[in-house]
Parts: sequence; C-alpha cells; structure tokens
Amino acid sequence: MKRTLIFGGARSGKSAYAEQLAIGSGKPVVYLATAQAGDAEMQTRIAHHQTRRPAQWQTLECPINLAQSIAQVSSADNLILLDCLTLWLTNLLFSETHEYPEIGNIIAPEQFALQRTALLQVLQDLPGEIVMVSNEVGMGIVPQGAVSRWFVDEAGRLNQAIAARCEQVTWVAAGLPLHLKGG
Repeated sequence: MKRTLIFGGARSGKSAYAEQLAIGSGKPVVYLATAQAGDAEMQTRIAHHQTRRPAQWQTLECPINLAQSIAQVSSADNLILLDCLTLWLTNLLFSETHEYPEIGNIIAPEQFALQRTALLQVLQDLPGEIVMVSNEVGMGIVPQGAVSRWFVDEAGRLNQAIAARCEQVTWVAAGLPLHLKGG
C-alpha cells in the first residue's frame, strides 16, 4: 500500500505529474474523477484532462461518494488516481440545498462530515496504491464571504489530514515537483 498526495496551485502541473506517476507505476489505473460539468468552461477543463489519459485507464465519476468508490475499486494490483479533492469538497459544500449568505456564519452540510470521515477511514485500510490530487487554496488573501472562507479552511484541513495519512506528499509549482514527505 502506498498513499501519495500531490498538491499545488491552479495550473501548477499537479495533475500532469500525478498522471506521470500513474503511468510509471506499470499498474492498471482507475481514474476517479470528481469534477462535474456544470457549465461550458468546466466541460472544456474536463475534456482537456480526458484527452491526456491513456485509453486503457478505467474512469469512474464520483462527485460525492468518494470513499465508497475507492473501497470498491482498490486492489493490491492497481493504482487509483483521484483528481481532485478540492473539487470533491466543492461538491460536498453544495450537495444539500442551502442559501449561503455572502457574509456571516456557515453551517457545513451534514453530508460533509460523513463523507470526510469515510474518506479518511478508507485510506487507512486501502489494499492498493492511490495518488490523490488537491489544490492549495490558502496562500492568498483571506476571502471576504463566509462560504469562501469555509471552503479555504476546510480545504486546508483536508489537505493536512490526507497528508498525515500518506507515505509521500509532493508540492508541484510550475510543473516542478518538490517532495515534502517520503521523497
């Protein structure tokens, strides 16, 4: 079992680096996609990622039930490439009907705590290898709105919790990997 977290800023090359690791493993790859094509711009982003993937990779879309998908497809003989944790976090944030105020307190959706706990648990018992991609969103200005602050805070906490469970953690900037843990 090997768990790897690759994170960095937007357009840093983290997904391409994760794909290189997956190809280099020599194992069959199961690609877990968390993105949802809600508009034309996101459809374009998804299409870009799809064109880079080898045809023999199995792709599963899992916008919410990530832990369940990981448990179903993980085996000692394959590698799971999960792209991306912060999109999954966004999906959870909006998985239940809420009216989010621009300013004020936010109550996390019930689904969030359940799914986050399930994800962290499944990573403990994983029989195979997993490479997870995530965004670093907390290095800029603190957002003004409550929803944005919640997202930045929870993305940071999620990255920390995932990194603590991983044998390898890599930061990617300008397409260059910097190994922070397990080099």
